[in-house]
Amino acid sequence: MGRRVADCRDFPSESGCTLTISGEEDEVIVAATHHAMTVHGHEDAEEVRTWLRGNLKDEAPLGA
Repeated sequence: MGRRVADCRDFPSESGCTLTISGEEDEVIVAATHHAMTVHGHEDAEEVRTWLRGNLKDEAPLGA
């Protein structure tokens, strides 16, 4: 599987967060979960990781 992306700009937030995280899926889930907790106040819960995993996108190839 290719690189995956979590992009805060895809979701409404009070902070107007613009962070984008990309990498292998498991790496992105770990980093995005940490970000969701520390910046957006979410709990460290399987529900958060499941939601994040379901909302990842494939990273566009370079030059696309």
